[in-house]
Amino acid sequence: MSRLLEIEGLAVTVPTPSGAIATLVEGVDLTLARGERVGLVGESGCGKSITALALMGLLPVGARATGTIRLDGEDLLALDDRAMQRVRGRRIAMVFQEPMTALNPVRTIGAQIAEGMILHLRLSKREAEDRARALLDRVGLPGPRFSLDLYPHQLSGGQRQRVVIAIALACAPDILIADEPTTALDVTIQAQILDLLADLVAERNMALLLITHDLGVVEEMTQRMVVMYSGRVVETGATADVFAHMAHPYTHGLFSASPRRALDRRAGGRKIRLSAIPGQVPDPLERPAGCAFAPRCPNAQADCLPAPPPLRPLGIATRAAHAAACLHPMPPGAEPAAAPSSGEALR
Repeated sequence: MSRLLEIEGLAVTVPTPSGAIATLVEGVDLTLARGERVGLVGESGCGKSITALALMGLLPVGARATGTIRLDGEDLLALDDRAMQRVRGRRIAMVFQEPMTALNPVRTIGAQIAEGMILHLRLSKREAEDRARALLDRVGLPGPRFSLDLYPHQLSGGQRQRVVIAIALACAPDILIADEPTTALDVTIQAQILDLLADLVAERNMALLLITHDLGVVEEMTQRMVVMYSGRVVETGATADVFAHMAHPYTHGLFSASPRRALDRRAGGRKIRLSAIPGQVPDPLERPAGCAFAPRCPNAQADCLPAPPPLRPLGIATRAAHAAACLHPMPPGAEPAAAPSSGEALR
C-alpha cells in the first residue's frame, strides 16, 4: 500500500509556568496508507491525543511541533494557518471523545454539518443541507425524527456522537482520526458507534487512526497498532502479531489489566487474575534519562537507565515489521512477571 501519511521524528514541546520546556511527544514515527486502520494505544498522558492534535494543527497555544508530517508528500508542519485550514476538515478530520464539548451548543446540528461543505466544497446552503440530511440518515439519525434544526442538548450522548461523525465525514476526508470516540457512551452504544466507524471507513476507503486505551477495540478494529508510553513509541507492528507476542513489558501490562481479555481467556476455560501496572506515567519534566517505563517495569535492569532504548525489530522472520523499544523484551508465550511495588524496580 502506498503511504498517504508519513510522520517522522515528531516532537511536541510546550513552555511551563516555571519557564522550563516540557517535551510531551518525542521521536514519533508513524505511517498510514489509504484504507488502512491503525490503533494508537496507551494510558492517559502517554501522548496519543497530542500526536493527533499535531496532525490537525490544533496544538495548544505555545506548543511547538517539530519533525515532519507529510500528507501525500506535503509537509503539514511547513504550512501557515491559512493553508492548514484548507487541510483540516477536508483532507484530515477528527472525531473527538466528548461530543458535548465538540459541538457548538447554540448552533443547530444541520448548520454544523453543513459548515465544512460550504467552506471547503463551495456548495450552496441548499446543497449543503441536502447532503447534511443524507449524512444524518447514514449515521443512523433519519428524518423526520432527527431534523437539521435540532440543537445538541436535544440529543442523547450516542446521538451527539453520530452528529460529530457526520461532521467529520462531510467533506469525504482521506484520513479520519477517532480520539476515544466511545469513552462517554454505554456499552451497547459503544458497539454501535464502532460498527458505524468500521463500515464508513470501508465504504469510503479512508485511512483510520483510532486512539484508545481499550485493547479489545484495537484487536477488533485495526490492522496495525502503535503503543505509546511517556511520549514515545514503545512497540509497533501488525495487530495480530503484537497480540500474539506482546514484547514490551508495558504492552504486556496493558494486556494483563484488560477486563475484556480476561473474559476472553475465561471463555476458553482458563481463569486469570487481573493485574494493575503500579505507579503512573511520569511528568514530562521528570521523565527518567533512560527507559521511562523502567520504574514500573518487572524486567528493568541497570542497562535500562543510561538512555532510552531504540525501537528495534524483534528479529522474527514472520514479524519483520514488529518492533519494540526494549532491551529486555518479554519472550514469546511468556506470562508477565509480578510488577514491582514502589521502590523495588532495578533491585
